[in-house]
Amino acid sequence: MSLIAPMTMMDFFRKSEGTWLTLRAVHHFDLVDDESGESNLIVQVVERDDPKVAAICTQQAIDPACAMGGGRFMWQANLDDEPPNADYGAVLIDVPDDETKVSGKLIRDRGYVEKIPVISRYWFGKDGILTIDTEYDNNQGQERCWFITDDFRVRVSSVRMTNGVNLTTYCSERRCIGDRALAAMIERNLARV
Repeated sequence: MSLIAPMTMMDFFRKSEGTWLTLRAVHHFDLVDDESGESNLIVQVVERDDPKVAAICTQQAIDPACAMGGGRFMWQANLDDEPPNADYGAVLIDVPDDETKVSGKLIRDRGYVEKIPVISRYWFGKDGILTIDTEYDNNQGQERCWFITDDFRVRVSSVRMTNGVNLTTYCSERRCIGDRALAAMIERNLARV
């Protein structure tokens, strides 16, 4: 089965929906702190008619009619039984440049690097790699993400300050199997015996 890479942001959000185990390697150029580790990334699709879409667009002075929908991203510590903390999340709204939908703006209620509302630029390369550039007040971020399989993807990012790059990150992400899917897999395997 060959991979069909998403080539629009809403296709990317839909392909990303679910819970992902993220293995993260972080390199700070100016600090000794090591933020490498494991976490869960939870992605939910936000449909175009969700009130959050209009609220975030209005906050950023964007016409909500231009939005296609979005994605809600939440992070939590791996093996954490508590629900994800809303302080470690963001909602991204897709506003494509044109009808091809291969590039556009991502309107965020809060940025990853600076916790302020922000507008990013995105585009999909012909190879299916998503690139997101974000200009914050004090730095610039770039993130690139692509699917290796339907259930495994890679993200790399960098943060540049006025004095140069100060952070790079590499993440490999594997989709977590839900209880229902796991039970179905076990049942299929037992039926083969």
